[in-house]
Amino acid sequence: MSRNDPAVIDRLMTQPGRWAVVGLTGNTARPAHSVAKRIRDDLGMTIVPVNPKGEVVHGEPGFRTLAEVPGPIDVVDCFVNSRRVGAVVDQAVAAGARTVWLQLGVVDHAAAARAAAAGLDVVMDTCPLIELGARLRQGWTLDPRRTPPLAPPV
Repeated sequence: MSRNDPAVIDRLMTQPGRWAVVGLTGNTARPAHSVAKRIRDDLGMTIVPVNPKGEVVHGEPGFRTLAEVPGPIDVVDCFVNSRRVGAVVDQAVAAGARTVWLQLGVVDHAAAARAAAAGLDVVMDTCPLIELGARLRQGWTLDPRRTPPLAPPV
């Protein structure tokens, strides 16, 4: 597992954000499908599906590439394998994204270094749901009266 800055993960999970989820399709058997739904429903984030067909997922309009996504992108959540993620990271940089999040098992140190050199935050080889679970076990709470609902212990 790569070293990630817990403060960056805390910020990403507690501040409103627009997450472009690369590899999110309507295939319910794929992890991206359930993870993206929980990022939206549990963490209160806006999700933007990015997939080769540009299909609608979870009622959200999809796009074929990051370059087609209108407006700012806070996080590019990468559900592609390690061999292909470098190109996605480069597209995230070109699109002006603020962060790249490489999912559990997705590791590309060279791509992460390029993103960091371009000023992006990088999270690698973990999943937002793993991070959410860890925080809930540490006493964090999900309060639907807040947006986003995740808050550290008081």
